[in-house]
Amino acid sequence: MATRIESTTSPPRASGWRGLFLRLHFYAGVLVGPFVLIAALTGVLYAATPQMESWIYADQLRAPVGLNQVSLADQVKAAQAANPGGDLVAIRPAPEPGDTTRVLFAEDGLGESERRAIFVDPATAQVRGDLVAYGSSGALPFRTTLDQLHRNLLLGEPGRLYSELAASWLWVVALGGLVLWVSRRRARRNEKSESARGKSVRRHGSVGLWVLLGALFLSATGLTWSAYAGENVSALRESLGWATPALKVAGAGEHAGHAGHSGHGEAPAAKPESVDAMLASARAAGIDAPSVEIGLPAEPGAPWQVAEIERGWPTQVDAVAVDGTTGQILGEVRFADYPLMAKLARWGVDAHMGVLFGWPNQLVLLLLGAGLVTLVVLGYRMWWRRRPTRATGLTLGRPIPRGQWRKAPLALVVGLLVLAAAIGWFVPLFGISLLAFLVIDLLLGLRSRGRSTPDSTDVTG
Repeated sequence: MATRIESTTSPPRASGWRGLFLRLHFYAGVLVGPFVLIAALTGVLYAATPQMESWIYADQLRAPVGLNQVSLADQVKAAQAANPGGDLVAIRPAPEPGDTTRVLFAEDGLGESERRAIFVDPATAQVRGDLVAYGSSGALPFRTTLDQLHRNLLLGEPGRLYSELAASWLWVVALGGLVLWVSRRRARRNEKSESARGKSVRRHGSVGLWVLLGALFLSATGLTWSAYAGENVSALRESLGWATPALKVAGAGEHAGHAGHSGHGEAPAAKPESVDAMLASARAAGIDAPSVEIGLPAEPGAPWQVAEIERGWPTQVDAVAVDGTTGQILGEVRFADYPLMAKLARWGVDAHMGVLFGWPNQLVLLLLGAGLVTLVVLGYRMWWRRRPTRATGLTLGRPIPRGQWRKAPLALVVGLLVLAAAIGWFVPLFGISLLAFLVIDLLLGLRSRGRSTPDSTDVTG
């Protein structure tokens, strides 16, 4: 609501276009700040999970290095004996000495993208553990919990609205802040002194400038797997020929990103005794990454699939289809043949997850998350410090006065409306929330009309 703020002087007002950006930045920051804060904190936690997961599940993930190694088929048989009720769907051989082999099963009672993982010592075929693994990344329970916390606050599909809302608005707040930083820098260039609030604004702007590119990156990559905008992104990529190539064989599906989205497989239509021969054929065909997943055919006559699952740099996600009888390669998809945009999407998702460049990637995400948290805290601190006195009758920080769009150039207002409509159609949650903000603001303005006079205080910060 608008409230009179007495002033003995007539301070300069913000220019029309700057006042408009100030109001947009103010409301976007205040209303979406909590979602950005939660996403940043949970994202930092998730980025640190690989090391924590290795420590928490050391008994399952590690085994003494032996001089000899039993066949992969014998390892699979040991896992089947330990989990006789599950349907064998895939095997992930131990990538390095001292690692265990994962034998993956589909079974009733597991959630979407979940598989039962039996961990087997490659040297002795001894079963060392039994955990639920999630998605193509093979996340174990601790990392899966943090992943779901970051994605949907452990609330299931409805909870995904929070993370999509944060990603939808983060780029708006970031770019709006950049425009205001540039304009304020020009306006204050010749000033010899600076107010306390001016220093707070400058610190806020400086931090925002440092995290700008990272914020835009997180916003763009976060939207790619969001519930609603993600569908539009996928449709656009498909129409432009930018989609990730799929291995075109019976029973195959496209390998997805961010903790994986593969579903349960069916009962295998091939004998697991063939697994060693299938892996050998794939290795001979150039599948040379240490970490691979061998997928059993889901129906009679379908080929086996052997896919690289190395998401670091250089990225190794080649895949081949192998005839279960002859060992002949029936199909292949190579990362080198991906369209450029498909490669960028793969790298973007993996960098967002903190796995593309290993610990340096994690460190950058940690600093970026800390920067976003600092921005939100500084923003709310400035908002709180601008709160009116008790005499004004307000309890919250004073917003930028209404009517800024009337002072802005008509071309700018029309351009922003057209741009907002286009983006709102492509990013539905942004459009819906923006419309809701405008309607609420309009109703508050109508309610307060006639009760008070317009705010005459400077809004230049």
